[in-house]
Amino acid sequence: MPARVVVLAGPSGSGKSRLAERLGYPVLRLDDFYRDGDDPELPRLPIGVVDWDDPRSWDAAEAMAAMDALCRTGRAEVPIYDIARDGRTGTQVLDLAGSPLFVAEGVFAPHIVADCRDRGLLAAAICLRRPRFLTFGLRLLRDLREHRKPPWVLWRRGLLLYRREPVIVADAVRLGCEPMSLRQAEAHVRALV
Repeated sequence: MPARVVVLAGPSGSGKSRLAERLGYPVLRLDDFYRDGDDPELPRLPIGVVDWDDPRSWDAAEAMAAMDALCRTGRAEVPIYDIARDGRTGTQVLDLAGSPLFVAEGVFAPHIVADCRDRGLLAAAICLRRPRFLTFGLRLLRDLREHRKPPWVLWRRGLLLYRREPVIVADAVRLGCEPMSLRQAEAHVRALV
């Protein structure tokens, strides 16, 4: 296998994207595999908006196909998703350029760990964790700065995620991820090569 994947999971706002960029390996953004917001089958929250944290809002099979292609050939065509527009805006080619590792990061990363392991693609599976108040604050600041949704939606969604965060981390561990801080995760991945 020319390359293997580091699956980076964690609650929204836990630092997945930040760590993925800091590691310097090519990054497959699993959140780009969200389904379009006008899909009538998307799950909804009690507040009436799409539940973008429900695995049914995401195309796991398409994400796995991209990871398989990256590990076997070093290249894959992947979607570009605009969260503020609730939809895909195009595609791009992700080329590993000979890198032995790449990072696949996103909210639904735990749901592909078993498949990656079974196919021999997995280098590591990590769930980032940090104090819930910190995750809540950083997520809210990021989402407001990027105009992801109206502020009232971000606040209410943030409170729901704050309450669910221990379950999100426990589910990631149950699905095969090892819980780590940002510092521990960075050291672990750097030791792989």
